Amino acid sequence: MAEVAVNREVLQWVLDRSGLTSKKLENKFPKIPAWLKGESQPSLPQLEKLAHAVHAPLGYMFLQKPLHETLPIPHFRTVADEAPNKFTPDLLETVQMMQRRQAWLRDWIVDQGQDKQPFVKSTELKETPLVVAGRIRKVLGFNLDWASHEGTWTAALDVLRNAMETIGILVVTNGIVGNNTHRKLDPNEFRGFVLVDDFAPLVFVNGTDGKAAQMFTLAHELAHIFYGSSAAFDLREMQPANDPTEQACNRVAAEFLVPESEIRSLWLSVRGNEEPFQDLAKKFKVSSIVAARRALDLNLISKTKFFEFYEEYQKDERRKKDNAPGGGDFYANQNFRIGRTFAYAVVRAVREGKLLYSEAYHLTGLYGKAFGKYADSIKIGGA
Repeated sequence: MAEVAVNREVLQWVLDRSGLTSKKLENKFPKIPAWLKGESQPSLPQLEKLAHAVHAPLGYMFLQKPLHETLPIPHFRTVADEAPNKFTPDLLETVQMMQRRQAWLRDWIVDQGQDKQPFVKSTELKETPLVVAGRIRKVLGFNLDWASHEGTWTAALDVLRNAMETIGILVVTNGIVGNNTHRKLDPNEFRGFVLVDDFAPLVFVNGTDGKAAQMFTLAHELAHIFYGSSAAFDLREMQPANDPTEQACNRVAAEFLVPESEIRSLWLSVRGNEEPFQDLAKKFKVSSIVAARRALDLNLISKTKFFEFYEEYQKDERRKKDNAPGGGDFYANQNFRIGRTFAYAVVRAVREGKLLYSEAYHLTGLYGKAFGKYADSIKIGGA
């Protein structure tokens, strides 16, 4: 079979950008070392399989030099020595997918004659976390202790997500690229991102992260919308990157979820308990690590105590992840993967003849009968 000449520098770049280990790639493509040394060249079918495996367009394989790819939004990393411009195709494709959806939804909203969302870019960095958190609660229609009235943190998460969608924010939660179960998103790369827009603000939560931790990510993204700043972030150890807006968003998220006045009054009664952070977590419906981080930030505990708890928490989370069941109802998952606000708009546009089915397939990632079945599950205006 005829070989195809591939630039070795380009080949190395394509392999590196995939984020996959050399061992994993060479197990599937044992001739990679020879290709990189120029001792042999791959055939076209081999190149096609390799491009698919590393999530790269086939055309990349025929470039004369590597491309300089950029993420369309800032990518803030907590760990300072990590290259801020290094990202995987999974993150890039997910952001681009969400941008396409947001652009369509924005046009749809404008066409419907709706106004801009007044809360977008309504806040300045000079305002205190207390003031900003209060403003967010007011817009959402929440009281100071809104989460404590919910029976579980899962219920509180649903309440927050639904409230955000009700005021016009597109909320997407997904742990994979589109519907590809073989491409799981890595929470160590990003826990979420936000795309700010006056008409259709969008937040994306990495669904592979623990559900209790997703609450903090949502709150952090909410703050970004109020400040008017798009970004992707990893928030390791509940710590923001060294950026003024990121740090402000974290402070606001903490105050929104765990108000200082509330935790200080409660701390005296739980600090001597065997599991004080779990007790706080139950009250505020957040993860125990968020409760511990808040206690540290308010100087209620030492850094040593926090990091001791953090290490144990991480071990426990890894055990849970290893034993977690997979799957779930495909169509029920679409409400999270597509976002209720976006799904309703697309289905309505199709039913009104304002959007072709082929375009709806591309926007949602659902094709043919899969889209039809999902659309039938959505009730719009009694239809």
